Amino acid sequence: MINSYGCQNMVDPIRRVLVKHPKDAYQNQIKLNKQSSQLNYLGVPNFDKALADYETLVGLLESSGAEVHYLPGNDSTTLDSIYTHDPCIVSNGGVILCNMGKRDRLSEPSASETYFQSIDIPILGRIEAPGTLEGGDVVWINERMVAVGEGYRSNAEGIRQFKTLLGNLVEKVITVPLPHWTGPMECLHLMSNVSPIDHDLYLVYSRLLPVFFRQYLIDSGIELLEVPDEEYNSMGCNVLAIAPRKCIMIAGNPTIQQQLEAKGVEVHIYDGSEISLKGTGGPTCLTRPFLRSES
Repeated sequence: MINSYGCQNMVDPIRRVLVKHPKDAYQNQIKLNKQSSQLNYLGVPNFDKALADYETLVGLLESSGAEVHYLPGNDSTTLDSIYTHDPCIVSNGGVILCNMGKRDRLSEPSASETYFQSIDIPILGRIEAPGTLEGGDVVWINERMVAVGEGYRSNAEGIRQFKTLLGNLVEKVITVPLPHWTGPMECLHLMSNVSPIDHDLYLVYSRLLPVFFRQYLIDSGIELLEVPDEEYNSMGCNVLAIAPRKCIMIAGNPTIQQQLEAKGVEVHIYDGSEISLKGTGGPTCLTRPFLRSES
């Protein structure tokens, strides 16, 4: 039987992925004008350009062989629902629904649940209050090892529940403390500072990583490519592996692109000015792979 779900790694080829088109997340320019400042966006996205740029991103996913699934519109969710990575985590045992640290996003896990149930993907469980957990804080080191950032979006109780739900699906859950950085209103996930590119190659911003975790990656045989300071705020560390050493990143980070290409990585770029930079959600945030496999 061919698996229809399972995603306990972050670099094998994406076979199935859940996204939400800006026509359904943003809906119109009026909603963008109203909600952007409320959600702490860095600017108001242009609706028409967002639609066009998103089609480029989807085209890159489809050309890689991924089966793209669209989360439908939902009046209970905000602009942030375009970032489908965060409301859930997909294990080999089913979907774990998150409890969002950003209160404006509390309705998103239920919307994800409804869609996954409609395509017969099982729900393994959910994170319950007072626990919080967001998908952007979860980094699979390999099928049996997962790291979770503990900060303003994911707390210790959420990580405890996550570990319990995973049970014997994993051998180890590593808690990685995140810094205050620019405060609770900003989005700082573990994946803001770590992007797996291959099983043995990660893109990292070491200045915001605990020493023990950085050393753990090195001791695990993972080569670290460092994101320069001048390309961190332009989301140069937010890179989506669509297959080993094949990735999608936001245009405008030439140093990182050159570093990746020097390691034999095939890099595809898209304009993230409207759908990524203003809402601080890069290509990993815009996608929720729910099946990765080598064949």
